[in-house]
Amino acid sequence: MEVTQIRTDFPLLSRKVHGKPLVYLDNGATTQKPQIVIDAITDYYTEYNSNIHRGVHHLSQLATEKYEGARKTIQQFIGAQFSHEIIFSPGTTSSINLVASSWGRANVSADDEVLISAMEHHSNIVPWQMLCEEKGAKLKVIPMNDNGELIMEQFESLLSSKTKIVAINHISNTLGTINPIEEIIAMAHDKGSLVLIDGAQSIAHMPIDVVSLNADFYVFSGHKLFGPTGVGILYGKEAILNEMPPYQGGGDMIKSVSFEKTTYNELPHKFEAGTPNIVGGIGLGKAIEYINEIGFDFIIEQESQLKNAATNMLESIEGVKIIGQAKQKASVISFTINGFHPLDVGTILDQLGISIRTGHHCTQPIMDFYNIPGTIRASFAFYNTLEDIEKLRAGILTAKTMLS
Repeated sequence: MEVTQIRTDFPLLSRKVHGKPLVYLDNGATTQKPQIVIDAITDYYTEYNSNIHRGVHHLSQLATEKYEGARKTIQQFIGAQFSHEIIFSPGTTSSINLVASSWGRANVSADDEVLISAMEHHSNIVPWQMLCEEKGAKLKVIPMNDNGELIMEQFESLLSSKTKIVAINHISNTLGTINPIEEIIAMAHDKGSLVLIDGAQSIAHMPIDVVSLNADFYVFSGHKLFGPTGVGILYGKEAILNEMPPYQGGGDMIKSVSFEKTTYNELPHKFEAGTPNIVGGIGLGKAIEYINEIGFDFIIEQESQLKNAATNMLESIEGVKIIGQAKQKASVISFTINGFHPLDVGTILDQLGISIRTGHHCTQPIMDFYNIPGTIRASFAFYNTLEDIEKLRAGILTAKTMLS
């Protein structure tokens, strides 16, 4: 399989920015979309635009079939036992808020504990802070070392019978660290705790089997997986989801409504109030079909090559410091350049057509840990090339010259 051929599947990769060929290295923020996904979105709006579940007419039935077919595709993609364990949401953030609000309010009480890590995205910090403030519970943080790896001995000591849930990312969006979630899940379960895995940064880079992992919840966003924005997934074990109260009220999440009493629908509809992002779900299903065609063997090999080449390149440039040196690491590299603010470097790189991310990446506690204002982040996907890395190197050298 040739990367040059794969790149032709992504229309945006062929455009120019500021008159320069685009070098897109911001995949940790969002990925580009293959033509098959774009066509699926257009096809929905031009051929069978209709609401789902409620209509007996042909267009509604067709839209329902496509939408529920996407749910089954997602179920198979992550190895879930049942399709009704797949809950559509607006994204990772919404999925975490659903669990914190629904499961958390029903199960977390005063003096209970919620355990997160020092490398979490704000979306896996703030909802738990809000829950703990409301319930009088305690939020505890698994520390990390200077390499950006969790200190597992301290994790073990933080776990107790008071720990109701451990919420942790699979891969750090800032450091690229791949956390040992199999071990974390097993240790947490030994203490009777549930585990939520934030898979926003892992879902596009490695195969996921939620049954083998024994994860209680696994969440991710479609737009990180070459699918549309505004759609995501909450996977939850059937028994846990059944016990959780609804998160929102409205259409489709009910069986019957009277002014005296409402009875709620079965899974997955209990957690999908109102008209969903129909085209988003269908587009996400198509994105997964595309990923299945590419195959994770190719994706892992290609991204590993890119990560290693970019790491060697950055280490060869005077003044560059890579933030996060975990032994197990994905194709995400954050770095600083001594004497230069990340925003200034990012601005110059943009003028050269190079799209990277600068700032705190919604992980301000990580920046505080390293005592830095932010980083420059290059995040790679399987459609990136070694030529992209060479252009990044040249861009960094140009930025250094211009800012000196």
